[in-house]
Amino acid sequence: MPWLTRASAFSQLNPVSTRGGMETSQVSNEILDLRHFGASALHRLLEAEGELWGQRLHWDYHASARLLMQYLDNHMLPGYAALAGGQVTGYVFCVYEETKAVIGEVFALPGAREGFDTARAMEDTLLRHLFELLVNSPHVDRIESQLLLHPSGSFTAAFRDAGFEVFRRLFLVQTLEGRWNPPHPDLPGNLELRPWRETDLAAAARLICEAYLDHPDSLINDQYRSVHGSMRFLNNIVHYAGCGSFAAQASFVVVERGSRELAALVLGSRVSGQSGHLTQVCVHPAFRRRGLARMLLAQAAFHFMRLGATEISLTVTEANRDAIALYKDEGYTCTHSFDAAVWRRDAAF
Repeated sequence: MPWLTRASAFSQLNPVSTRGGMETSQVSNEILDLRHFGASALHRLLEAEGELWGQRLHWDYHASARLLMQYLDNHMLPGYAALAGGQVTGYVFCVYEETKAVIGEVFALPGAREGFDTARAMEDTLLRHLFELLVNSPHVDRIESQLLLHPSGSFTAAFRDAGFEVFRRLFLVQTLEGRWNPPHPDLPGNLELRPWRETDLAAAARLICEAYLDHPDSLINDQYRSVHGSMRFLNNIVHYAGCGSFAAQASFVVVERGSRELAALVLGSRVSGQSGHLTQVCVHPAFRRRGLARMLLAQAAFHFMRLGATEISLTVTEANRDAIALYKDEGYTCTHSFDAAVWRRDAAF
């Protein structure tokens, strides 16, 4: 959950209450400021959400839940909570990064239907409350969202009604079997492969910024557009468990011998006992079409298997057809799809 570790400021939310619902419901429903509640009030909700992360994506949600609970107990997490019968049955939250807001998650208990047709309708209502808040906040110029847990199309209407552009993304998984023989990279003489080092951070930030120039993912995540933003992204991944626990043993770089700059990299994290996840795979434009990405994928897969993982995953934007073709050729299959969404004030008016 990288957005939590980089949140720097929170705006003030005003309590909102909505009552009513289905004619058959005798329970009053409320949508209230999330900062009214501590972690104990959302404990059952977070447990149910964690179970779904494990079932759907094979991710261990405990670390993310602990981080969320710290923010909840400090009453620092902007968002809304849905109450039914006096119990919190759904929530949505965001964080702020300068003039950008990042929507972190929306989730409702599957059995919580008082006043709503389905739990999905409750999630939709929570999102629309948050959209109204953020779009009408003068200091917010950009809103980003990647609701990885929810299947693509779940909230498309809500996002588009609020003026968001929606991008479909794929969750690809490769089963790790029969990789006991280490891959042998065949690189040109001016390139060398080596494991990730802490000192690679600055060079990796430069590589990411150059690799994502005019790339679809730079529309989704504006951190890729600058070296400073790429450094923040990397710090979340490497130092703050922004996406699982960073696995240096499964992370590699390709170095250009003359300049000592990075030509390509792959970064991996452990997201559960059985699963690794590739948080970043990129190649500098000057070094593409040389098999570097394929070689790095093989290196990461082999070393994740040595770490005891039985599968690895990655995410890719559907518009990135060349990357998808490569991943599928390497044995990845799509097991889930989700949506990324972006709102920009300069595009909304």
